[in-house]
Amino acid sequence: MFRFLQYRHLVCATALGVCAAAHADDERRFKLVDANVQERANGVLALMGYTVVPDVTTSSLSINNVSSGDAGLNMTQLGGGATMSQSVPVYLEGALSYARYDPTFVATDGQEERRLPLKWNSLSASGGIGWDFPIAEHLVIRPIFNFAVGQVASDVTAAKWYVERQVDREFNFLDGGALSAYGLGGSIMLDYEDLQPERDIDIELRYSNIQLKSFGNSDESVQGTSTAESASLWARYRAPISDWSLLDRPFRYVLEFAQTQFIGDLRGALGFNYLTSIGAGVELDSSKYNVLVTRTRLVTRYVFGNNVSGISVGLACSF
Repeated sequence: MFRFLQYRHLVCATALGVCAAAHADDERRFKLVDANVQERANGVLALMGYTVVPDVTTSSLSINNVSSGDAGLNMTQLGGGATMSQSVPVYLEGALSYARYDPTFVATDGQEERRLPLKWNSLSASGGIGWDFPIAEHLVIRPIFNFAVGQVASDVTAAKWYVERQVDREFNFLDGGALSAYGLGGSIMLDYEDLQPERDIDIELRYSNIQLKSFGNSDESVQGTSTAESASLWARYRAPISDWSLLDRPFRYVLEFAQTQFIGDLRGALGFNYLTSIGAGVELDSSKYNVLVTRTRLVTRYVFGNNVSGISVGLACSF
C-alpha cells in the first residue's frame, strides 16, 4: 500500500495563562500567580500528543483567542506512512514537527503584578513500525509499535530584567529551562484498500495510545506526563474526471472524510473532544514516468468540532 507524505500546519490558541500587568521594583521578590508550571508541563506534552500520530483532522487547524484574535500556538508538521510492498508487508510511518507556544504568566510580590511574556519552543519526531496481516480480500489488520521523542525549551529573556532576582524554583524552567520527553505506545488499524481502474476506495479505522513522559535533562521543577490517545476513521474515494488525462494518466477527483475522537489527556485539551474533516480535491498521476512521486493530491478540507471550525488546503504525495 502506498500512502501519503503530507505537509501539516497547525495554529492554535489556549487559555492556559492568566493576563495582568503592573509595575514592580527589582528589590521585590516575585512569585507566580495562579500558574502551576507542573500542570503547564503536562499541558505542553498533551499538545505534543496531537502530532505523534498522522491524522488529517489536525493537519490544518486554526483556533484563535476570542478576546485578542491572536494565536497562542504555531505548529508545523511533515509526516506520512506507507506499506513497503505486498511481498514485504512492513508498514512504516513518521512525523517531524515544530511548535512555538506563547502562554502568559503573572508574577507578583503581593502588592503588584507583572505580566511575564514567555515562549516555549518544541521540536519532536515520532515514528511507527507495523505489519499487515490479511484477514479478507482488500482488508488487513495492522498492529503498530509507536515511539516519539521531543524537547520543549523555554525562553523568557524578554522579561528577564525584572525577574533576575526571582528565587521561586518554578522560574528555573521558565527562564531558559528545558523539558525532554519520550513516548512509547502502539496502534491497531483496520485498513480496507480496493484499487480498481475505474475508482479507488481506501478506508482506515485506527486506535492509538502513546504514553509521553519527561526524562533526562528536564528541569527538576517539572516532570511532565501525558497520554496521547485517540480513535479515528478515515476514508478516501478517487475516480477519473470523465475522459480527462494528464501525463498519459487519468486525472482524478478525490473525496475524503475523517473523524477523530480524542481520548484521555487529549480530550478537551484544546477545547474540543472530536474533529470531523470533509475534503474534496484533485490528483495528478505521474506513475508512467521514472520519478519518485507517483501521485500528487491537492485537497481542500472543511474541519469542524466542538467550538471550532475552519477551512484548510493540503498538498500530499504518494510514492
